[in-house]
Parts: sequence; C-alpha cells; structure tokens
Amino acid sequence: MANQLITDVPKSVHTLEDLAKLSDYSLLDSLNCDPDATETGDDYAPRQVFSGHYVPVKPTPIANPVYVAHSETFFAELGFDDNLVHTEGFASLFTGDMSNVPSPMRRVGWATGYALSIYGTEYIQQCPFGTGNGYGDGRAVSVLEAVIDKKRWEMQLKGGGPTPYCRGGDGRAVLRSSVREFLVQEHMHGLGVPTSRSLCLFVSQSEQVRRPWYSEGSYATNPDMNVSNPVAISTRVAPSFLRVGQLELFARRARVNQHPDALKELEMIVLHLIAREYQNEIDHELAIAEKVVQLALAFRDRLTTLISHWLRVGYCQGNFNSDNCACGGYTLDYGPFGFIELFDPYYQPWTGGGQHFSFFNQGAAAQTNFDMFCKALQPLLSVAPEALAELNQINLGFASAMQDKMEKMWASKLGLASFDAQLFNQLITLMVQTSVDYSIFFRELSKIPDDISGVSKSFYNTPTDELSEQWALWLQKWRSMLNTQESIQKTAHMMQQVNPKYTWREWLVVPAYQQAGKGDFELVRELQQVLTQPFDEQSSEIESKYYSLKPQAFFDAGGVSHYSCSS
Repeated sequence: MANQLITDVPKSVHTLEDLAKLSDYSLLDSLNCDPDATETGDDYAPRQVFSGHYVPVKPTPIANPVYVAHSETFFAELGFDDNLVHTEGFASLFTGDMSNVPSPMRRVGWATGYALSIYGTEYIQQCPFGTGNGYGDGRAVSVLEAVIDKKRWEMQLKGGGPTPYCRGGDGRAVLRSSVREFLVQEHMHGLGVPTSRSLCLFVSQSEQVRRPWYSEGSYATNPDMNVSNPVAISTRVAPSFLRVGQLELFARRARVNQHPDALKELEMIVLHLIAREYQNEIDHELAIAEKVVQLALAFRDRLTTLISHWLRVGYCQGNFNSDNCACGGYTLDYGPFGFIELFDPYYQPWTGGGQHFSFFNQGAAAQTNFDMFCKALQPLLSVAPEALAELNQINLGFASAMQDKMEKMWASKLGLASFDAQLFNQLITLMVQTSVDYSIFFRELSKIPDDISGVSKSFYNTPTDELSEQWALWLQKWRSMLNTQESIQKTAHMMQQVNPKYTWREWLVVPAYQQAGKGDFELVRELQQVLTQPFDEQSSEIESKYYSLKPQAFFDAGGVSHYSCSS
C-alpha cells in the first residue's frame, strides 16, 4: 500500500498563467445554473435553491494571508513547481481572491446543494427552511476545474466564506480544523487509502472567529468555552466533489415532480457523475438504464474497497452521512474523524455520532449510504423494469461484497493466504482484553515474532499470566497458518506494506496547530513529512517521538480523544 514520492514528473506549471491554460469547466459547462443566482457570484445570504445544479459564488478572501504549507508530493504529481505556491497570483486565488485570475480562468466559483440523510433516514424538516432546499456547501467554494496530464481535478476552497447554503454561518474554517484536514488527506494518500487531496494551506494574520472548544485540561464531553481562532483556507482537490447526498436531492425532486425539469436534472447529474468518475468503466454508448446499472455496480466495488481500507489503517469517519459520502468512492470531508489508538471495536471520536458510525460499524453505515444511492437512481429506471430489478439485486449484494473485501483485508494484515474466522475472532478478543494499540500491534506483528515479547510494545497494560498464555497459544497457531508459499522474510515485508508504522495520533497533532496559531509552522511541516511516509522506517528521533503509546493524560481529554464539532 505504500506510495512512492513522484520526482520524475516534469514541472510544467510555474505560474498561475500556466495553470490557467489547463482549466476546463465541465460542471459549469454541462449542468444547469440556479436560475435565481446572480451573474456576479455575490450571493452570500442563506436562501432556498429550488433548481439547478450549482450556484455561482465568489469566495470571500481572508485578510492578510500568510503561507503555512503545501503538499510537495501532490505538487510533484501535478507537475507544479514548488515555487508556484509563493507566487502572488497563486496565493491570491487560493486565499479567496478571484478578481484578477488570468484568462481563460473564470472569476466566479461555485457551490452545490445536497439532501440530508442520516443512516438511511431522509430528513427534510431539519433544513433551515423546512423544505429540503437549504442544505449544501456552506463554506466550500470550488474555484477551478483543470485537466492535468489527462486527469481532471476540481479545486475547492474550504473556509472560503459564506454561500447561499451557509445556514447563517460565517463561512470560515479555523486554523485548527484546516491543519487537521490538510495533514490527514496527504496522510491517507500515503496510507494507500482513496481520498481527496491537499494542495495548500494559508492562514489569516488578522482575521479571527470565535468557536466553541475545550478549555485546557478539560475532560468534558462537549466544548466548555468559546475561543478565538485564526481563520484559514485549505484547498482540497478531487476528481469531483459529487456526493450521494447530491444525487438524493435531485431524486427527491424528481419523485414528486417538484418542477418541470426535475427528472431531467437528475439524469444530467448522474451522467455527469459517470463522465467525471467512471468514464473508463462505463461505455458512453450504452442506454441510460444500462449505464445506471453499471454505475451502481462500480460504485459498490469502490465503496466496499474504501471501507476495508478505513479499517486496515484504523480510520473512523465519525459522521458518515450520505452528504459525506463521495460518489467517486474516496474519503471526503474530514470533520469529526479520528484514528484508533487503544483498540476498541466501537471507537467513535465524535460525541454526536453514536455507535452506528463507530469503527467496526462503518461497513453497515456504508451500506445505508449505498441504499440511498440506489434509491436516488430508481426514478431513472421507472420505465426499465429489468434494469430496476438488476439495481435492486446489486443493492442486496452489498453486504456480501463488503464481507468479501473485509476478509481479504484482514488476511493481508495477518499475512495469511486466506481469512480464518476463528483465528481472527480470538485475536480481536485478546486485543480488547489486553488493551493494545491498534497500529503498533499490527506493525510489530509484521516482524513475525516468536512470542508475546515481540508484540508487548503495543500493550497499554501488562497482561495477566492467563492472558499471556492465551497470547502464546494464539501466536503459535497464527505462525503455523502463515502463507507457506512465501518465505518468512517476504511475508514480513508484505505485512509491512499493509500495516503502517506511523499513524495519526491526535495528541501529537494538537501541539502542531496550537503552535501554528502563534505563527510557528515547523511542527506542522514536520508532521507532514512523517505522515506522508507512514510505511517507512524513519530516523531514531522520529521513531521515539511518533511511534509510541498514547500517554494516560490524553485518555478522555476533550479535543484530543473526542470532539463535538470540527469548525
């Protein structure tokens, strides 16, 4: 799963003018604009959006911006020169000022709406207007689509000011959450997990907003004070930002024929999704019904693969509603996320998330999102009963497909040729009873230890004699089941490519964003280097600092072990 830094891509983009030549606005050119929108993009007050696929919005620039970091890895993949981030034109665009972008770039961005579903239940009355027409990107504004080396990328500002979907908020993101999202997207990419990417991060030197957060040393469940935070803009990049919730919005309108073009707009966004995300998998000459069936099958494969990756690396989405579920099958919207340290099958970092979004329940949560995805496609198959039956069968097959992906993933983490349910269940029980660190345990296991001393580095508590004996028996049984077609050395190497050494540890990230708030970005950049190479052995200094158990003081600490909002 390890990713290698790309260094041999020629640097073809040195200026914003170079980037402008690559612009290509498929969404704006092929989908419908909200007919009530302004041409200028000065559209910042909360309002209902009744039709159309997007609203033109100009982002609101942050005041006195300063550079924090950029992804050297992603810049290299895109063919961007590292000095590009420091040019005036680039910095202006990606801090929210589109007024002077070079042609053929457009000087207005766009925001999109979605419907709200929580764990398979549709919500309408909870939207600001009680009609379902008020949800969408309240502080995310896309500013560019570009085709780079034959790949299409959409670039979106997080914290770019209010949009019609802002529900009365200020449209800003604080530095704390921006640092987290900037770092974690590239960490996930390094882990081999499909994800949106991080381009760059800027912070305002003068603009601040107040947000609820935890006081120093707080063990409260919810924030216990309001604090001032510097505002920031991070730019996230993906092939598209189309979400299951977006399809749901247009499907709900089509089901009740909310306006004359409702069904047509659903068809348009589904075809746009296929063009953006699945054009290499779905024949464009097929009839719409056949395309829909193939789309469901392809998305099911991507979504089940994604969830198996999440569990492989210890990631928990925390709030996996359909509006946080990318139709392209990658991780999107890093808000109340977390990475498991002390192993708990029902780990949940978000206090408002409930057990249904917890670590081991993410496959079931994904199934409910897939249910809503299939439901959103159904209006397009109302005159194609055979295709509708196929769609229903694909939906019914989700659990089986998910189970297959999970078993293959667990087998790979354990270095086995095939999954063994009894061995796995025994292991999970021992991990809980012994209080082990999830990532350190599997990394130490990748060394193929002979006895319990080889994995004890991952133990938060000293096991009893009885537990030690059970571990000895389990390790003996596990070693006897290792893939005998490979040497021990090769099996160990294969396991080390699946089980990362360095993982996200919130207690190590907190000091980085705290120092960044004081204008010191060195720790952010140090973490960036460590987290983008999670499978590699690094220096002894890095190992002693970042490959260690969570200190007891941080267990149950507000803003470290849990949080109620992401800001």
